[in-house]
Amino acid sequence: MKLHIKKDWFVDENGRRILLRGVNFTASSKIPVKPNGSTHIKTDFRDHRNVSFIGRPIKLDEAEEHFTRLKHWGFNCVRFLITWEAIEHAGPGKYDKDFLEYIEELLKIAEEKKLYIFIDPHQDCWSRMSGGDGAPGWTFEKVGIDFTKFHEAGAAWIMQYRYDPRNPSSYPSMTWSQSRIQFGCATMFTLFFGGRDFAPSCIINGQNVQDYLQSHYIDAFKQITIHTKDMSHVLGFDSLNEPTIGFIGLKLDGSNANLNELIGYAFTPINAILTGAGFTQKVPFKEAKGLGIKETRCDEINPKKISCWINGVEDIWKKEGVWNVDEKNEPKILNNVYFVEHKGKKINYFRDYLSPFICRFAESLRSINPDTVIFYEGPAEAILKGQGIELVLPKNVVNAPHWYDVATMGLHRFMDIFNYDFIEEKILFGRRAIKKAFNRQMSTLKTMAAKYSANSPTIIGEFGLPYDINQKRAYRTFKEKPEKAWTTHIKALTWYYDAIDANLLNSCQWNYNPDNCNEWGDLWNLEDFSIFSRDQQIVDWREDINSGGRAISGFCRPHFISVSGIPLKMEYNMKKRKFLFEFDGDISIKTPTILYVPKIQYPNGFDITVSEGDIKKDEEQYISITIHKNGLHIVKILRK
Repeated sequence: MKLHIKKDWFVDENGRRILLRGVNFTASSKIPVKPNGSTHIKTDFRDHRNVSFIGRPIKLDEAEEHFTRLKHWGFNCVRFLITWEAIEHAGPGKYDKDFLEYIEELLKIAEEKKLYIFIDPHQDCWSRMSGGDGAPGWTFEKVGIDFTKFHEAGAAWIMQYRYDPRNPSSYPSMTWSQSRIQFGCATMFTLFFGGRDFAPSCIINGQNVQDYLQSHYIDAFKQITIHTKDMSHVLGFDSLNEPTIGFIGLKLDGSNANLNELIGYAFTPINAILTGAGFTQKVPFKEAKGLGIKETRCDEINPKKISCWINGVEDIWKKEGVWNVDEKNEPKILNNVYFVEHKGKKINYFRDYLSPFICRFAESLRSINPDTVIFYEGPAEAILKGQGIELVLPKNVVNAPHWYDVATMGLHRFMDIFNYDFIEEKILFGRRAIKKAFNRQMSTLKTMAAKYSANSPTIIGEFGLPYDINQKRAYRTFKEKPEKAWTTHIKALTWYYDAIDANLLNSCQWNYNPDNCNEWGDLWNLEDFSIFSRDQQIVDWREDINSGGRAISGFCRPHFISVSGIPLKMEYNMKKRKFLFEFDGDISIKTPTILYVPKIQYPNGFDITVSEGDIKKDEEQYISITIHKNGLHIVKILRK
C-alpha cells in the first residue's frame, strides 16, 4: 500500500495517481476514556496525570464494523487523531506504553481494510485545561502556571466549568475557540514557538522553555513513529493541528489585530496577560447578529483579581519587561511591540517560528522512518487572505490546510441563499455566487503548495458541517421521516464536495465519531460533526452497513480512486446523478483506473461509457477501466 509523492499527486507502486478521500477519526480522541473526559462533565483536571486514552478512537473489537463502513462509503484514507496528552500524560518522558501498543494494533486492522493513514497530533487551544485538548497538564506546571485558576481568572473559556444545561447562553455551541486569545492558550503557544526570543529567562531543566516543550512534544510522537515505521499504509504525520500564534506578531494593545471578526470576548494581548496576572480587565463581548458581528456588552474579567501564576513564581511577561505597574500599582505596557520585533527586526511567525518547528519535527521523525511524509498547515484565515505567509519547508511534504463554511459555522444554519465571503469581506447573494466563492477558496488553498512545497499534493485536512444545525431539527425529523431528515445537510455537503472535486483535491471530512450521540454530539465542547451516530443506528451493521449514517448521499458519491494517467476533470451533478471524469491516459501504467460508484446514488443501476477502453465491474461498488491508447479519456455515468 505504499504511496510516494510525484509533483502534485500521491502515486502508488504501479504508477497510478491516487485520490485520498477520507475522514478524520475521531473527535472523541481529544478526551480520555478514564476518567470520562466528556466536556459536559464537571472537573478541575487535578487527575490529569492519571488518565487513559485506550479505547479512543474505538475499542479494538469494534474496529471491524467501523472500518468496514468507511470502506463501503468510499473512503480510503483516515486522518487519525492522537493527542500529546494521550501519550505522555503521566509526566515528562513517561510514555503510556499500553496506549502505544493499542494504537499499533488498531492501525494493523486499518491496514487489513486497505485504509491509508496519516497521524494527526491534535490540539485545540493547547490543552483540555485551557478549553480545548492536546498538551498534558504538566506543561502548565513546568512554566509556573496554575491551570485550576483559569476559569475564575477568565484565562480560558472552559466548558467543564461554564456549561449549565438550564442556561444555554452559559456556553454557546462553537465558542470554544475564543480560548485561543486568552492567557492560558496564548501564553503556552508563545512559549512553545518563540520562547527563546520572547522568554529567554524561562529555563526548565537547563533548557529554554521553547526547546523543552518542543522536544517533549516531538519525542512523544517519535514513540508513534517507532510503532508504525514498518507500516506502509501509514503515510506520515501532520506536524501540529491548527497551530496558534499566541501573542507572536501582535501588538500588546491589539491595534494590529483584527478584533472585528471575533465572536465572544475580544481580548487584546495585554488583556490576556493581565487577567492571568491577577488584574481586572474590561473586555468587549461580541455576538453574531444577522450577517455581522457586533459588540453587545463589555464585561469585567477577573473581578476577584486571581493570579494564574503559581505562588512564588514570577510572571514571565513581567519579568521579561513586557509590562509593569506604576506608582499607583496600575499595570502599564512597557513595550507595545514586544511580540512584533526582536532585536530591532520585525518578526514573521511563519518564517521565524512555524517553519523551523516543522523542519525540526520532520527531521526528528525521519530519524526513525526516513520515508515519513509531513503534512503541514497554518492558520487557514491567514493563508486564504495571504497575510504575511513566508514558509521554508523540508522536502517530501503535503499541503494540508483546513476549510470551513464560516457563515454556516457561525450562525449554525446552512447559508445557501446569502453567505459571507470572509476573504473579500463582502456578503454573497445567490447560490451561484456562494458556490463560486467556495471554489475560489479551495483553489487559493491549493496554491500554497505551488508557493511553498514544490507543487506537492494538497489535502483539505478538515472540512465539514455541524449536524445539529437549525436547533437539532434533523434529529426530531429522523424519528418520523428519516429520509427527509438530512435534506439540508446533503445540500451543504454536496456544495462542499463539488468545490473539492472542481479543484481535484484530496480531502478528509471532519469527522466520523462512534461515540457521537444526539444529546452531547462529539462529546467535546458541544461540537456535533460526526457523519455517524449510534442514535441514528436502527439495525445491526451486519444487516445494514448504512444504518447510523447521517446525510450519507452528501458525501458518498462517485469519484476516482486511482487513475492510469493524469486526472483532468471530475464533477458530479447530484440532481441528474450524472458523473463526468476526464483523464490523460498513460498505457505504460499496466494496472487499471478504478472508480467508486456507490449504490446509494444509483439504487436502480447506472450506465457507464468511456471514450476508449474496457470496463469491468470489479466489486460491488467499484469499476475498473483498462485503456489501450494514450491521451484524453472521458468517462460518463448516468442513472438508469
